[in-house]
Amino acid sequence: MFPVLTNKAMKLRIEEAVAVLKEPWSPVEIGWFNDQVIRLALFRGEYHWHVHEREDEAFLVHNGKLTIQLRDRENIVLHAGEMGMVPKGTEHCPKCE
Repeated sequence: MFPVLTNKAMKLRIEEAVAVLKEPWSPVEIGWFNDQVIRLALFRGEYHWHVHEREDEAFLVHNGKLTIQLRDRENIVLHAGEMGMVPKGTEHCPKCE
């Protein structure tokens, strides 16, 4: 198992963390940063529409393509190596193609 990042100076090999992902849409906690949790998840197909009322949500695409569908604005399309953010209170639906 990989180390969980905490408030200590340390590193994490992303490939090791990605290797434990088995089930789509089942996030794995990999660390904490400024009281915010950092999770990795395997995306497959489409998730459901939802809103995070208390926190923003960041997406970093390691491999493939991710479309973050938004009800009230233009979708965010991310490819490997790109990162996007959905502000709290924004209804969204991630979709992996």
